[in-house]
Amino acid sequence: MRHLAVLVAVGVNSAGKREILGVSVSLSEHEVHWRVFLESLQQRGLGGVQLITSDDHAGLRAARLAVFGGIPWQRCQFHLQRNAQGYVPHKDMQAEVADDIRIIFNAPDRATAETYLAKTVQKYQHSASRLAQWLATNIPEGLTVFSFPGAFRRLLRTTNGVERLHREVRRRARVVSIFPNQASCLRLVSAVLNEISEEWLTGRTYISFESTS
Repeated sequence: MRHLAVLVAVGVNSAGKREILGVSVSLSEHEVHWRVFLESLQQRGLGGVQLITSDDHAGLRAARLAVFGGIPWQRCQFHLQRNAQGYVPHKDMQAEVADDIRIIFNAPDRATAETYLAKTVQKYQHSASRLAQWLATNIPEGLTVFSFPGAFRRLLRTTNGVERLHREVRRRARVVSIFPNQASCLRLVSAVLNEISEEWLTGRTYISFESTS
């Protein structure tokens, strides 16, 4: 038995509707597999990309820089919140640190967010120096979304929608349990994602661009 990685790209089109841009079943999430997947999206005509939101997976980061290096990147704020906890020296500090990071992410604009970040780094400089250093280096990668209108930020700042998509794929895949080959896995995953994509395209608008015109 071999575990497989399901790579999925989701986008918002010019009409403000979400859609599945592509899917690949690969042996791993190493850079080579992410790069082949991202290049396939380009070859199929993907263009006009204004922002990429993802977590900081090493393979994806390297492939993204190679294929879409000029596109602004938003590091998932949910993952940043979770990753920060690994640098909190005492458990009783976890809630306070989470609240401080949340204040940064919920700031009204980037300048204010950077001010909050500087104060937070200073706050933990002595009591949690590793955390302070991590915050200063990593949190700015989660602030790219401030370049976009406020109405969009909540929808663009995390990969929560993609995570829900993966949970649904896993739920449907558990019924089959074991696939005889990669092609059979891809067929099931593609069927599930096509179904969801159709619901998105015929359902409500995800982002209303008219509201900011």
